[in-house]
Amino acid sequence: MTVFESFLLGLVQGVAEFLPISSSGHLAIAQNLLHLEVNDGILFDVLLHLGTLVAVVIAYWQDVVEMVREFFGGVRDLAQHKTPKTLPPARRLILLIIVATLPLFAVLPIKDKVETLYNNMWFIGSALLVTGCLLRLSDRNCHGKKNEKTAAYLDVLAVGAAQAIATVPGISRSGMTITAGCLVGFERRFAVRFAFLMSLPAVLGANILSIADAVQEGGLDWSLMPIYMVGVVTAAVSGYLCIRLLKMIAEKGKFGAFAYYCWFMGAVTLLLSAFQ
Repeated sequence: MTVFESFLLGLVQGVAEFLPISSSGHLAIAQNLLHLEVNDGILFDVLLHLGTLVAVVIAYWQDVVEMVREFFGGVRDLAQHKTPKTLPPARRLILLIIVATLPLFAVLPIKDKVETLYNNMWFIGSALLVTGCLLRLSDRNCHGKKNEKTAAYLDVLAVGAAQAIATVPGISRSGMTITAGCLVGFERRFAVRFAFLMSLPAVLGANILSIADAVQEGGLDWSLMPIYMVGVVTAAVSGYLCIRLLKMIAEKGKFGAFAYYCWFMGAVTLLLSAFQ
């Protein structure tokens, strides 16, 4: 892998992770159809997600700080056997994210099978078409009023199930979770905010598992880390800018344009696969 290829894949990750067009699908398309050689491809993919995790932390810094503060406040209350009558919004948001993360554990037994789909361009092209349909669905059903104060645990469990489904390449994680949030009655801006915040434990967990797998298979190739870091930094910077863009779209616009893009990319991927 060259520095330019790392930069290119980092840019694809940063843009596609937060715009609802499937970062995993676009990374797989870039690597398979453009024939980019990536050593430890799954590890590099997860490291790129680490860059976008940094972008989420920066973009939602105030939320993250409040949740960390309330986490330790909750631990203190438990130690003192105190239970507040009404949970602070940030503390309740932590509980909602924990519940939403639970469905990801169902993916662990089939993780290897999911990873094999990264080389199946027919599947990825079809999944992008599905993502486009989901985005159109969210446009028509995002009129709810629920937020961290009023969302039910069953609501976020459904959004978490959507995130688990989106572990397959071609299905946009942000698109899937935002659509699920809209369908269960989330206010549009909260649907976007919750979709990004709930990615923090998921991405962090994926990084830990991937690095552990790499160590078990013979260790990390540290000589490639400087090149990998170019992609990670690029993903973080471009990801932060795309979060800002998507927040503006959530407040003022709709996701219809992204649906057309996903349909276009899905069709192109299927077409190119037919001539491979």
